[in-house]
Amino acid sequence: MLGLLHLYRLSVPSVLSVLLALASPPHSQGHDVSSVYFYTLAAWFATGVICIGLLKARWPSLQAQAFIHIAFDVIAVTILLFTSSGAASGVGLLLIIPVAAVSILLPNRTATMVAAAAALFVLGQQLALSIAGITDPSELTQAGMLGAVIFIAALAAAPLARRLRESEALVRQRDIDLANLAELSQYIVERLRESLVVVDEQDRIRLINESARQILGSEASANARLGEVSPRLLYLLTMWRQGSPDVDTTGGNLLAADGLREVRPHFAPLGQELPPPVLVFLEDLTALDDRIQQSRLAALGRLSASIAHEIKNPVGAISHAGQLLAEDSKLSESSRRMTEIIKANAERVSTIIGNVQQLARRETTRPERMPLGEWLADFAQEFVVTDGHKADQLLFEMPEPDLEVRIDPSHLRQILWNLCENAFRYAVQGGSDRIELRVGRLAGSHRPFLEVLDRGPGIEASLTDRIFEPFFTSRASGTGLGLFIARELAQCNGALLVFEPRPGGGSIFRIVFADPQRWEQS
Repeated sequence: MLGLLHLYRLSVPSVLSVLLALASPPHSQGHDVSSVYFYTLAAWFATGVICIGLLKARWPSLQAQAFIHIAFDVIAVTILLFTSSGAASGVGLLLIIPVAAVSILLPNRTATMVAAAAALFVLGQQLALSIAGITDPSELTQAGMLGAVIFIAALAAAPLARRLRESEALVRQRDIDLANLAELSQYIVERLRESLVVVDEQDRIRLINESARQILGSEASANARLGEVSPRLLYLLTMWRQGSPDVDTTGGNLLAADGLREVRPHFAPLGQELPPPVLVFLEDLTALDDRIQQSRLAALGRLSASIAHEIKNPVGAISHAGQLLAEDSKLSESSRRMTEIIKANAERVSTIIGNVQQLARRETTRPERMPLGEWLADFAQEFVVTDGHKADQLLFEMPEPDLEVRIDPSHLRQILWNLCENAFRYAVQGGSDRIELRVGRLAGSHRPFLEVLDRGPGIEASLTDRIFEPFFTSRASGTGLGLFIARELAQCNGALLVFEPRPGGGSIFRIVFADPQRWEQS
């Protein structure tokens, strides 16, 4: 409203100044005080500029500015009336709009007082002109009618002012309600266990809760670029926007910033824009796997007791009987071949029984803090000698000789022995007879890790989610428990065993150790 009054206050003096300049002779209607008339218009225009500055500075208060504005208008129009032969000139009509507008901004009683003051100013200047003999006393009636019109305009604006105030109060209440809802939504999202991230069309993070921040790292915050926080997540989001079928199904996983959790993002569009903002749900697969594995282990634990008693002894008897039968010199070649089959399968069943029993004892961990380089050198020498390999077939890099980890050494030996045996087995299939061990720290969390790398045929993308499941194997002679037990042993030591394809062909199995400093502090 004040902005519209400013336009009015600037335009009216400008138009009247042009009309004054075009008038011949250069004086106002019937009264030769054109210089006063012109200076009044200039001063009125200047007050409009001053009022614009007050409005932009939002000082003083709204009601105070309304009083200042109407005071300038009443004084200016009164002087213009006095220099224009009074109410007969029609200049007094210029007061109707300012008085009506200010009446909307002020309370009813105050607006009535302002309208009365404006009417009195109009009558006062007309009375002064009559006393000075400049105008006829009969024009007092016309001035009184003008004052009445100004007063009526102020009263007519009162209902509109009331409705505007009610609407304004309703809008303010709605703003408060929306602000409260926004704060409530923020509060709920921040405390959800589910990890949520909202990414806009420019790939900036607009909203992120604490759970998601723990997954993506401390750099993940509102207004941060997703590509700087998690390039892998940005890649998966881009592939999802392009309609890639791999995202949200298989192959669309990423590692958390601490390197200890696998995370699968799920994407949902927000709105109908192209591209739309996206709501990203980060599913912690490690936590989900833990719950699934616990249920599996509970079942396997109960099963292992009955297996040990009901199967182990009969299998031992079968194996012993096969050995006795093989010692018979009268056996034919085909019968001897059958005894070898009995022996091989009996040993395989015994291995399965031993693995299942190990699962039942997985909670007995004795973690130690140890230098990984020294332990790894001893392991490599033992493995090469025991498994019949050459020293140059097992290579390992140790860029940080003093790197320490905290883990049960016997568990680490069992995990790494299993991984190395698998790596050699598949490396041969790929035409190579070498594997590599690589040690280092993760870039984001500085967690120590140990990798086993081979140049074998690799693992199909459709099978990567199943290789750590119990009894899953791609080999006819495998038990399907090796990788499952390795991951279980890693998890009970606070570590994580993950797989990823090796660039150029082959596989990488990475053991990400828990931070030994964190374990000691806890």
